[in-house]
Order: sequence, then C-alpha cells, then structure tokens
Amino acid sequence: MKLDFTIDRLKRMAVFARVVELGSMSAAARELDMTPSAVSQQLRQLEAETGVVLLHRSTRKLATTQIGQDYYEDCAAMLHAARNADGRLGELREEPRGELRIAVPVGFAPHLAGALAPLLRAYPELSLRVFAEDRQIDLIAERIDLAIRVGRLLDSNLIARRMAEWPYRLLASPEYAREHGLPRTPEELAQHPMLILSVINQPEYVDLYRDGEPARRVRVSGRIVSNNSRTLRQMMLQGLGIVRLPDPDAAPLLADGRAVTVLPDWTMPPLGVFAVTAQRDAQPAKVRMAIAALQAYLQ
Repeated sequence: MKLDFTIDRLKRMAVFARVVELGSMSAAARELDMTPSAVSQQLRQLEAETGVVLLHRSTRKLATTQIGQDYYEDCAAMLHAARNADGRLGELREEPRGELRIAVPVGFAPHLAGALAPLLRAYPELSLRVFAEDRQIDLIAERIDLAIRVGRLLDSNLIARRMAEWPYRLLASPEYAREHGLPRTPEELAQHPMLILSVINQPEYVDLYRDGEPARRVRVSGRIVSNNSRTLRQMMLQGLGIVRLPDPDAAPLLADGRAVTVLPDWTMPPLGVFAVTAQRDAQPAKVRMAIAALQAYLQ
C-alpha cells in the first residue's frame, strides 16, 4: 500500500504535537532526546511540506496559529492512538485476551478441555477457536496461534517445543483375544492383523524393547488403515485387530476392561507431543500461557 506521507513526516507531526503540549522547543527536545536546533529544523520542514505556518515564534514563547491549532489536534489524536496501540500490545503480552486459534489432531482434541478450561475460566476475555484436523494445517495461511503436533515433525521451519512423551501400548479387545489368541513374542505379532495409522502407503514396523535383549523390529500388516487414531480405536473394540495407542488413550480402555495389553513385557519408543508456533519470540500471553497449561496437564 502506497502512503501519501513518509515515516519522517509522521515523526515531524509527533515532534510538533509535543512542542505544542510542552510549550517550548527546549522542553520537547529534552523529552525526545534531541537538540533544540534539531527540533526547530523538524518544525521548519513540516511547515515547508504543509505549506502553512503552524507556530508563531518569539523569544519568550510559542503559540499555534489558528490552522496550526487545528492541525495540532489531529497530530495529538495520532499520538494518542499510537500510545493506545502500545498499551494494548503490552496488555496482550501480559494477560491472555482475544481469540486463541489452536490446531490439534482429532485424537488429541478431547485433551484440550482438561488442559485449557482453567485458563478460560480465569480470563473471560480469552476466547478459543479449535481446528481439529489430522492434516497438517499451514499455520501462517490459517492464522493459527498454536498447533499441537504428535509424533514426527515434518516442517523444520516451525518452532517446536516438546511438551510430553507418551508411552505406546499395543491393545486388543477381549473378544479378539478369546477368538484368535495373543502373540507371545514380537515375532508372533507379524501373524496378527494390525490396525495401521498411516497417511502414506509404506511398510509399517513396530519397534519393541526389553531389558537385556536386543531390540526387535517387526514388520506388521493389516487390511484396515486410517489416518485417524480414533477410527482405529473403534475398529479394535470391534475385535478387528491389534492397535498401537498412546498411553492416555489406552489407559481408560484397559481400566474398564474394554481392551487388554498385547506383549505387556515389551516397550516401544514414546510418542512426542509438541507445541508448534510460527515464531519463537514475542509470543502474546494467550499463546505462552496456553503452552504452559498444556504442558502441565500432559505431564
């Protein structure tokens, strides 16, 4: 956008406004950390640009001309708006307010209520807009303040902060266990249908570890593949195969008997949970405090 005036012109308008408000060039010079001659030069340039006399000068005092007084009121309004903008920016830095736009995977969305409810209750001027999608949302194009990414990070241009690591568990339904039995070794896992979380067509592997034994990498397969973990969870509950779920999603199913653990003596690499933003510095309070609330909740 082309402006009809320059940044220097805005500076001269601000200098003029302070000279009028303080009543002298010397006082304005001290406040603005300028020399009186520099202030005088700014005023002369402003009068040359506007083509009008703004001030009556004498050895003892300054007074605005009639048109100068009208012009001063507009310049003062500009300064007032600038001060308000700075004040509002400071408030946004110190207290969460406005709309927090957060993107999360569908499976993670249920965790938001427990994590962010205390923050929303404490700050009634803060609102929340949630984008629950399993696709990778463009944070800049969608004006996303904060994204939660689970697992491998694909975009190295974003700023990621690890908030938690969730252990994985292999689960099957009790009905599946009665009908098909459960694998007793990692190698036997390859003989069972796996419910596969994937967005690309590639081989699926499960890495398993146990103290005192070499790591095992098992290639698994299955006829049900989805990019949505909740879909696979429901398929597991229907007895259609074995699923790999992070501990917060697995624990309630195990607690109420809807699932049983597969290969309970073996562990898998944990699932990283990351807070992702488009920039590292100068985050508003709503983003900083949301990250802190999520991290405390997840850990």
